Amino acid sequence: MDIQELLNKNDRFAANAGCKIKEVDGKHAIAVMTVTREHLNGGMVCQGGALFTLADLAIAALMNYTGQLTLGISSSIMFVSSAKEGDELRAEAISVADHHKIPTVEVRVTNQDGHLICHVTGIGYRKNMKVIG
Repeated sequence: MDIQELLNKNDRFAANAGCKIKEVDGKHAIAVMTVTREHLNGGMVCQGGALFTLADLAIAALMNYTGQLTLGISSSIMFVSSAKEGDELRAEAISVADHHKIPTVEVRVTNQDGHLICHVTGIGYRKNMKVIG
């Protein structure tokens, strides 16, 4: 089972939030989510945690692509604009530094019109074990 199938099946939190990996290779990963009523906060825009979950799934796919278990050790999110109900969000993670122990990834979350919603950076730690399938 490849990392895309594995995470789409086993990352229950992301799946329950409506997030799904669409593609992944050694240089980038794409995860998608449609903003539903359940994603909205009190201001009637997409809650930040939902946006972070989408970005985090893309980060996990990219960092774990080779099958070596990599866990997040630091992430930062910058909200640029709001997403609203019905928006089709796309998180694209790009490898910045594929260090053998501490990889770094940047993610841009955009809506269906290509407008930037948030920017996320993630740093991981590669363990000396395989991703569990």
